[in-house]
Amino acid sequence: MLDLGCGKGAVSVKIAQKLRVKVKGIDLIPEFIGFAAQKAKEWGVDALCEFAVGDINEAVKTETVYDCVIFGAVGNVLGNPAETLTKLKSTIRDGGYILMAEAYLPEGSNGENIKYDYEYLTESQWMELFKEAGLELIESDFREGSANLSSDSGMAAITARADELTTKHPEKKDMFEGFVRNQQNEYDDIENNLVCVTWVLRKIQ
Repeated sequence: MLDLGCGKGAVSVKIAQKLRVKVKGIDLIPEFIGFAAQKAKEWGVDALCEFAVGDINEAVKTETVYDCVIFGAVGNVLGNPAETLTKLKSTIRDGGYILMAEAYLPEGSNGENIKYDYEYLTESQWMELFKEAGLELIESDFREGSANLSSDSGMAAITARADELTTKHPEKKDMFEGFVRNQQNEYDDIENNLVCVTWVLRKIQ
């Protein structure tokens, strides 16, 4: 399995521990990769897990023939929705799977209330893209809103960390403050304007 934008490796490590399969996680942040490798060792799955620092836009050009690729709410890092599906599809074998966490607009919504700068589609628009990409929807799990994500404690932790980084790197204050604003906007959208979903897709052509 390939985990693109694996972060601190929570999904990779859990899958390796649960399913006893080999997992490769890739993320751009070295500190996350170091943490993931340590967690794999603590959970006794370091022989099954490989973690690498890298740009996932470059990784999709060389990482191929996996049984499954995981793309867990990483946003538009791989491009627009159609480009994202094409790049994910390139990493898996024929008959392989894409495990993708996303959010979509309710049918009839034009996204006018969306605060976060991201190209959200409706469910029917996603279904059309799956068909065009040669992907079959196998299973989905969805819910409206996500109270845990937008909890006060979650935002408090993010804000506190941003404050710490601003103290260490005052020249990047605007960037950190912008991140906090974007995160709050995203949480508000998930809570009020979007349906969160996890899709399992199979490559059929």
